[in-house]
Amino acid sequence: MKGTILSAALAALTLSVFAQPACANEAPHWSYDGDAAPQNWSKLSPDFHLCEQGKAQSPIDIKDALQVHPRPLKLSYQLPPVSVINNGHSVQVNVQQGDFATLDGERFVLQQFHFHSPSENTLNGKSFPMEAHFVHMDADGEIAVIAVMFETGQANPELEKIWQQMPEKAGGEPVALKEKVSLDGLLPKNLTHYRFSGSLTTPPCTEGVRWLVVKQPQTLSAAQLQKFQHVMHHANNRPVQGLHGRVVVAE
Repeated sequence: MKGTILSAALAALTLSVFAQPACANEAPHWSYDGDAAPQNWSKLSPDFHLCEQGKAQSPIDIKDALQVHPRPLKLSYQLPPVSVINNGHSVQVNVQQGDFATLDGERFVLQQFHFHSPSENTLNGKSFPMEAHFVHMDADGEIAVIAVMFETGQANPELEKIWQQMPEKAGGEPVALKEKVSLDGLLPKNLTHYRFSGSLTTPPCTEGVRWLVVKQPQTLSAAQLQKFQHVMHHANNRPVQGLHGRVVVAE
């Protein structure tokens, strides 16, 4: 049942968050500021009740993690992504079906990845300039998100290939990526990570999501960060949520 709910939530996410609705009543409008800001998400629709009432919400401030025996994160990212879209909430990169992460002995297939600035998760209270979310789903509809932080520094060549095609206007059609993007260039070589059980960070805030936040940040240039922020016109991060007794482990 949980897998069905998560699968439906991801489908709703793809329809209502990562594409513009065809008509006004197709999905409740939500935002990161104003009357539809995160603190009001639960008031926008009964379907969003977990955004306020949930006890395993994301993002979180990661601290006092419990060190456990490391389970290496295995990624098989070989297919170049195909297009990029600006939906007003984020910049999402659409991928070919086939790349996957192996987690808990199961294959989680990459569905899409997108960006938040500033970061949604924080480390010991520290916020990063940007955070990428690689969203995966297994055969049972369970969702796993691999998060990568970005600090300002050297320009990221793979990010630049995406940014060159990034639409400035929200709500249009996906734009094909002209250059081949290697996902390996968006992730650090060291994939040690923090892990916790959480939720989608956007409505409907569905819980039961496996979160893996990679410890080692990547870099992007100040100009690359400014270009993303200019396109978004606003911060697109949900504030950190309470742990409510959850344990964060370091692997």
